[in-house]
Amino acid sequence: MTTDPRLFTDAALTSGATVPLTREDAHYLLNVLRRGEGDRVRVFNGRDGEWSAQISHASKKAAALTVEAQTRQQRGVPDLWLLFAPVKRQKTDLIVEKATELGVAAICPVTTARTQSDRIKYERFQTIAKEAAEQTERLDLPEIRGIDRLDRVLDAWPQDRALVFCDESGDEPDAAWGGARGRGQPMAAALAGLAEKPAAILIGPEGGFSPAERDRLRSLDVVIPVTLGPRILRAETAAIAALTVWQSVCGDWR
Repeated sequence: MTTDPRLFTDAALTSGATVPLTREDAHYLLNVLRRGEGDRVRVFNGRDGEWSAQISHASKKAAALTVEAQTRQQRGVPDLWLLFAPVKRQKTDLIVEKATELGVAAICPVTTARTQSDRIKYERFQTIAKEAAEQTERLDLPEIRGIDRLDRVLDAWPQDRALVFCDESGDEPDAAWGGARGRGQPMAAALAGLAEKPAAILIGPEGGFSPAERDRLRSLDVVIPVTLGPRILRAETAAIAALTVWQSVCGDWR
C-alpha cells in the first residue's frame, strides 16, 4: 500500500483538475509532513473515489494539487448510525473519532435526562471525522447531525431502521443496576438476521437512561435491547465495543 498522504477535499475530482487546499491542509502537507512541489498526494471527496495527485503549487501559506488518475472507485460504509449522549469533551471527541474509524455512516448526538452536556462543537466534530477518515482509508466522511432530544428523535424514527439499545439495566428496581431479570440479549446473538439492514446503535450517558426513557425504548417495536457483558462500561468504551460487535456480525468486517 502506498504511503502517500491522504486528504479530503470538497472539490470535484477528475483527471487534470486543480484542487486548491485549505490553509490547514496546506500547513499540514508542507510544514508537518515536509512535502513540496512534485510530491504525490491521494485525495478523496466522498463522491468520486480516491485519486492520485501531485503538488503543483506550494508557498508558505498556500498549496494546490493537480489531479492525475483514479486509484479506487467510490465505496460507502454500512448503513449504521450511532446515537450517543455527549459526555466530557475529550471522551466525546474520542467517540466521534472512533465511530469514524469503525465505519459509521451517521453520528447523531442526543440529549437524555442524565446527559452531562447539551452542547457540541459541530465544526470540531467535522475536523475530527475528517482526520480520522484520512487516516483509516475511508472514502467518505460520516454525516454529523446536530444535537437533538432523544424523545424527539424517537418520535420521528424510521420504522425500517432497527435501533440497537445498549441497556445495562434489568427490571428489578431494588437490585443493583436492575438485577438479572429483564436484561437484554448478548449483543452478538441479538444481531442475528440484521446484516445488510439499516440500523442504529444507542449509547446512553454516564449514569444510564432514566426509568421513563428505558420504558419508552423497551416499548418500541424497532428497538432491540442488548447487553455488552457483565461489566458496566464507560460511555466511550460502550460505543467502541458496540460498533465493533456490529461490524463483525452485520457490517463490512464479515
